[in-house]
Amino acid sequence: MTNPRLSIGVALLAALAAGCSGEKPTSTLISNVSIVDGTGAPAQAGAVRIDGDRVVEVGALEPKRGEPVVDAGGLTLAPGFIDVHSHHDGGLFEMRDAAPAVSQGITTIVAGQDGSMSFPVRELFERMDKTPVAINVATFVGHGDLRIDAMGKDDFRRHATPEEVETMRAAVADGMAAGALGLATGLEYDPGIYSAPEEVIELARVAKEKGGRYISHVRSEDRDFWAAIDEIVNIGRVTGIPVEVTHMKLAMKDWWGQTDRLLGILDKARAEGIEITGDIYPYEFWHSDLTVLFPKRDFKDLKEARFVLEHVTPADGIILTNYSPEPALVGKSLAEIAKQKGSDPAVELLDLIARSQGENDDQSIMGRGMVETDIDKLIAWPYAAICSDGSLDSLHPRGRGAFTKVLRTYVREKQLLTLEEAIRKMTGLSAANVGIADRGVIRPGAYADLVLFDPATVSDRSTFEDPKALSTGIEKVWVNGQVVWRDGQATGAFPGRAIRRP
Repeated sequence: MTNPRLSIGVALLAALAAGCSGEKPTSTLISNVSIVDGTGAPAQAGAVRIDGDRVVEVGALEPKRGEPVVDAGGLTLAPGFIDVHSHHDGGLFEMRDAAPAVSQGITTIVAGQDGSMSFPVRELFERMDKTPVAINVATFVGHGDLRIDAMGKDDFRRHATPEEVETMRAAVADGMAAGALGLATGLEYDPGIYSAPEEVIELARVAKEKGGRYISHVRSEDRDFWAAIDEIVNIGRVTGIPVEVTHMKLAMKDWWGQTDRLLGILDKARAEGIEITGDIYPYEFWHSDLTVLFPKRDFKDLKEARFVLEHVTPADGIILTNYSPEPALVGKSLAEIAKQKGSDPAVELLDLIARSQGENDDQSIMGRGMVETDIDKLIAWPYAAICSDGSLDSLHPRGRGAFTKVLRTYVREKQLLTLEEAIRKMTGLSAANVGIADRGVIRPGAYADLVLFDPATVSDRSTFEDPKALSTGIEKVWVNGQVVWRDGQATGAFPGRAIRRP
C-alpha cells in the first residue's frame, strides 16, 4: 500500500523542483479587465486566470513568476457569445476560421435549426473531431431531415403514418444518444409544414425522455401566428419539455404593434410551469425564400399573392438575395422589379416563383417582417436570448453583425439594455435556454471561451449594402483557452469542439 505522506512529500518536492528550475506556469493571466461574467451581475474590476481550456481563478490576482500576462487596459471581458440559432455550420469545414462569427464575439454556435441539419448529428461531431475549427458547435436533431428520411423526398406532403412516426422517433433517440441538445423543427417550411401536431408531440416526447429540449421555427409567423404560439405552448404543456420560440417575430403587418399580446401569452405559460423561452436577432428583415410566403403552396393564386403584399410584407420589403434564373435581379426589391418590367407586383411575385421551380434553380429573399418597436420589446423580455440566424456567406448583415449590433444599438445608443443584461442574453441565458453546461459564464471551472472588447467602440459594420463587412471593437477572442481572433483577424488556431449534451 502506498504511504500517503510519502506521496504528498514527493509531490511537494516535485513542485519545489519545478519552481527552482524556473519552469514557467502553464496558465495565462488576463489582467486589468472589467469582468462581465454572464450572470447579469454588475461588472467587476479584476483579472481572470486560464489554464489549459478552463478558467481557474477570477478576482484580484497577481501574476505568477514567469506567467504570461495579457494586460487588457481596462477593456471588458465577457464569456464567449453563444449563438443559439445559427447557420454558420454551413461551409464551416471550408472556412475553418469562422471569421464572420468570431469577429463579432461568437465562440459557440448551435446548429440543426429550422429542422434542417447540414450533417447528421454523428457525422457532424465526427467531422468536428477530425477537422477542428475555430468555434464550438452544438446541434439539435432536425425534424425536417428525419421526415425526408422516413417518408422520402417526393412523398412528404401529407401526415406521417404511425410506422413513419416510429421511424422518426428512433432517429430522434439516435441523435440524442450522439449528443444532440434536443429536437428542432421548422414547421413553416417543407417538409415540416405537412406534419400533424401529434407527430411533433411524439418526437418531442423522445427528446424529453433523453433530457433534451425543443426549439422551433413555429408553424406560422404571419397569418396563423397565434395558433402557432398556442401549439408550441401546448407541446411544452403536454410533454414537459423546455420549449423555445426561435427568432421571435410578428412577421405580418396586421400584427405589428401586438408584442404585448405575445409576451402576455408567454408569461402566462411560464406562470403555469411551462419552461418557455425565446431568442431574437436585432433586424427588421428575415431571410428565407419566396415560397414561404404561400403556406398553402399554391403558387398560381393571384388572390393569395395580393394578400401577401397587402397584409404580410409590402412589395418594397421583399428583396431578392439570390435568383439563378436572372441574377441581375439580385439586390432589387419586388417593387423595383415590377416597376422595371411594367407589371403588377402581385403578378410579378408569382412569375418569380414560377421561373425558379427548375431542379437546379435557386432563389432567396429578405423580407421585412418586424418593426423596431416590436424588436425593442421582444429583445428586452427577460427570457429572450440573442441569436444571429446567420451564415458564413449570408447577404443578410446578421451573419456578421447581430451580436455587435445589440451592443452598439441596444446598449450604447438606445440604452434599452445594460451591458450586463445584454451579455447575459448572449451567454449565460443562451447556455441555459439550450442546455449547454460550463459555458456562458466566467467562473472557476468553466471553459475558457472569452471575449475582450471595448464597449465604447464595439460595433457592427455589415449592412444590406455591404454585408461582408466585419465588426469592429472585438479585440481578442479565446475558444477553449486559445486565441482565435486578435487585432482584427483570425489567428489560424482551431480549438473548437463538438459540444455534446451533458
